[in-house]
Amino acid sequence: MNIRKGEIDDMTAVLGLIQELAVFEKEPDAVVVSVDDLVRDGFGENPLFHTFVAELNGEIIGMALYYYRYSTWKGKTIHLEDLIVKEAHRGTGAGLALYTEIMKQGKKDGVRRIEWNVLDWNEPAIRFYEKSGAKVLDDWRVVQMDEEGIERFLNNGDYNL
Repeated sequence: MNIRKGEIDDMTAVLGLIQELAVFEKEPDAVVVSVDDLVRDGFGENPLFHTFVAELNGEIIGMALYYYRYSTWKGKTIHLEDLIVKEAHRGTGAGLALYTEIMKQGKKDGVRRIEWNVLDWNEPAIRFYEKSGAKVLDDWRVVQMDEEGIERFLNNGDYNL
């Protein structure tokens, strides 16, 4: 198995992994991003994300997608958006290899924190993260505003919440 930085030609396989993750997370119809979006957003002058891929016998079997954020308390941080290994290749060490590569990247970049989200029902992942030394924060809630919510908020005009 080879872990390497993702390239433009890998984005079709990366999208396939993203779609597989959406099925695993019980949101099979939620993915709207396209290969063109991934190429534009990940490989332009100012890339919005970076990837590592796990390759076995010429096939991409897993990926980790991350980007940089800035914490007012910690400074530069990494956000690990997704880490996925094809179902047929889980348990082969590919997930650990990708996770390790993200940690190495954080160390290389001198970030003070690497963060990500995990669904509360994904007990195997939670156990893995805790065993690795990560802290799963129970007292923080993820907050999101989707496209429809943004429009509704902006069109409402009444900001006296």
